[in-house]
Amino acid sequence: MSVREILTAENPILRRKSRRVKVFDGELQRLVDDMVETMHAARGLGLAAPQVGVLQRVIVVELPEDEEDPQGGKRYVLVNPEIVRREGEEVAEEGCLSIPGYVGLVRRASKVAVRAQTPKGKRIQVEGEGLLARALQHEIDHLDGILYIDRVEKPEDIRALEPEERWDRAPEAEQAPR
Repeated sequence: MSVREILTAENPILRRKSRRVKVFDGELQRLVDDMVETMHAARGLGLAAPQVGVLQRVIVVELPEDEEDPQGGKRYVLVNPEIVRREGEEVAEEGCLSIPGYVGLVRRASKVAVRAQTPKGKRIQVEGEGLLARALQHEIDHLDGILYIDRVEKPEDIRALEPEERWDRAPEAEQAPR
């Protein structure tokens, strides 16, 4: 496993649509392992393959442990994910490892159902609500070349993070993962 470079918003790869995964092999598992390690090293909640320069439909999401959230602490590795149901709506702040130092208000479904495959090719469905729903939608957008800033309704809804809010700069012990 290795930590890969996370591409930032100016890289044109992030604006391209990813290809469906057709081969479920050791190379795919290595990509997944590297993505998880990269996400952890960057203190992120999720990562999509295009963010590490790979145009394949693969995402990883891992929410922090939370006694009040049964989805917290679980890792989701989804290959060829597709949102098949959306419910409700909420507006909340989002950040992105590819847009360090900024957050924006984004309107998203409050609940989603996602059909996908595991890295071994098994078909699964994941139901998410709240933060998990938001993270799944955010990462799946990356697979279609969409960044959260594309979904912000007004430019003034994007703001720079204060130094104490930045998860990419603060010492690991002092901060919550994003």
